[in-house]
Amino acid sequence: MNLNHIIPESLILVKVLEAANTGIVITDNLLPDNPIVFCNPAFEEISGYSRAEIIGHNCRFLQDQDRDQQARFTIKKALTAGENCVVEIRNYNKQGKLFYNELHISAVKDASGQITHFIGIQNDISKRKIAEHALEMNFKEIEQKVAERTQMLQQSEEYLSSIVETIRESLIVMDKNYHVLSANQHFLSTFKVSINDTKGKLLYQLGNGQWNIPELKTMMEEILPNNNPVLDYEVEYEFPHIGRKLMLLNAHRVELEGQFKDRILLAIEDITERKAIEQRKDDFLSIASHELKTPLTTVVGYMQMIQRLMPENASDKFRTVVNKTGSYVGRLNQLLSELLDVSRIQSGNIELHKEQFDFDKMILDTIEGIQSASPCHQITIKGKTGICYYGDESHLIQVLTNLISNAIKYSPESNIVEVHISRVSNFIKVSVKDHGMGIKEDELKKIFQRFYRIGEIQQKLSWNGHWSVYLRADHQKPPRYLMGRE
Repeated sequence: MNLNHIIPESLILVKVLEAANTGIVITDNLLPDNPIVFCNPAFEEISGYSRAEIIGHNCRFLQDQDRDQQARFTIKKALTAGENCVVEIRNYNKQGKLFYNELHISAVKDASGQITHFIGIQNDISKRKIAEHALEMNFKEIEQKVAERTQMLQQSEEYLSSIVETIRESLIVMDKNYHVLSANQHFLSTFKVSINDTKGKLLYQLGNGQWNIPELKTMMEEILPNNNPVLDYEVEYEFPHIGRKLMLLNAHRVELEGQFKDRILLAIEDITERKAIEQRKDDFLSIASHELKTPLTTVVGYMQMIQRLMPENASDKFRTVVNKTGSYVGRLNQLLSELLDVSRIQSGNIELHKEQFDFDKMILDTIEGIQSASPCHQITIKGKTGICYYGDESHLIQVLTNLISNAIKYSPESNIVEVHISRVSNFIKVSVKDHGMGIKEDELKKIFQRFYRIGEIQQKLSWNGHWSVYLRADHQKPPRYLMGRE
């Protein structure tokens, strides 16, 4: 018997899982937050996410904001008890489209009885659910249903028309062939057209062909059919009569069955002035940073000279003043360097200096430096990666320093900050957790905006600070910065 032709049992199992028509995920119960460490192609197809976007997340990301389902509590109870369970749960794919899952969860235990992993098998039962809902509707009186829906439709049209006319964005409603059915007053006044020149016309023919924009055609005819909806699609165009406009487009195709099926909504936000203001801010930031850097460099040189030439008989008070001044000048120099980095990032000129370095040692050295400057807080570190990483070490240190510094700053009543590093599939995961005052739900999505600060200090904990940074261990893609509550 030729042993070279024998396929290992574990490899056969992996092949079986990848070939299965049902979605399969495996989570690691020994890692914090029980992250996904394996998914098969069928699960990628069901969810619409790629493997790189799935690995490292907890399965709850599929429920998006739909968190109050009874099925979620059933799952939590089963996971806590280490029991198997079967539930039907509402999930949302990458495009935000609802689908129903029949989820089978099984616990995997080692020889000592400890639960090491959970296996989730997912079947898309959306068609069955739709059929069940349709069957329920058939029990009602059809004539009464038609009458009620007709009345609701009339009321809805009047109500929606009122809303459309009051919003401060241009809005166009089209049929599936891109002929304009309606346009609100904001669109007519912004782009200097009349309703008679708009309604019933092809979108690209509006304003005597002014809207025959190649980028707009690409979005409507190539992107929208495959990615519904399209959000924040930026288009810049020089209109013959109203000049250059920078527009942010949002398009949505109605997919529900009924009278409005395949209608297309196009919202247009004119961001020309806003972008100009942002550009002026960026220009000012860049110029100010460079102009301040020159005299500050001279001050730094003089401070170094003063420290070197300080008389041996100088008083302790004088030495203290000189050292504090040098420290604050150094801090100001660092702040200016960070402002210059912001300016370079905005202009796309940031330079990354990549080289091989010991990732675990970088984490330990960074924490040691912060710990010495913050003796009142205890920074604990757990886990290791054993990775020699290829990347920009100084910028990664800056990211980690900012996360830990914020954890210390905004948890004054708790002196514990936890840092956890681990290898999750082909990613490196670094988590920073504090026990501070928390962040409001509606502000979580804003905190990575440039210069954004939370408006008010919260007295009650609304979300326990837990941040994670994911880095690809194979260096194929740049880092992903993710909140711990995923």
